[in-house]
Amino acid sequence: QVQLVESGGGSVQPGGSLKLSCVGSGFIFGNHAMAWVRQAPGKALEWVSGISTGLRRGYSDSVKDRFVIDRDNANSTLYLQMNDLRPEDTAVYYCTKTRYYTFPGYITSQGTQVTVSS
Repeated sequence: QVQLVESGGGSVQPGGSLKLSCVGSGFIFGNHAMAWVRQAPGKALEWVSGISTGLRRGYSDSVKDRFVIDRDNANSTLYLQMNDLRPEDTAVYYCTKTRYYTFPGYITSQGTQVTVSS
């Protein structure tokens, strides 16, 4: 059974940083592209970033140059380092196992809340 568990969210002031983690189990983590998606209240789901099995990385225009995605296949963990956070980054963040790293995939987890506010 595929399981993804996110952690690392919280409340920060604008300009702050957070690092999200996502531990996967029930599948061979290193064999799959992974992605981070987010959903803000009243807004559509947004693909934020993705990473391929070969470590190709992609970012949405809204987070490019501020966020960094990485993976540790040995520990089945996906990361998202978020820097220079803005109020518009406030959302629930989910990690997904996806067919292609620029695809959002399907949400199967609880997510982690990120709130950016002064």
